[in-house]
Amino acid sequence: MTDDLSHFKPLDPGRILADDPLELRYWCQQLRCSEAQLRDALFQVGDHVTAVRDHLAARE
Repeated sequence: MTDDLSHFKPLDPGRILADDPLELRYWCQQLRCSEAQLRDALFQVGDHVTAVRDHLAARE
């Protein structure tokens, strides 16, 4: 599997699909977080990208 996600686009750019490994890698790259941090944020605030982004930003 390649790390090049430059041509990948999520099916729904407003939500994070946790069941899709490629999408998880994409969002980890976009949000600059680990998969564990992303999964924790998804558990805490749901799958809306804005809520996840805000949650991750608050941890800094």
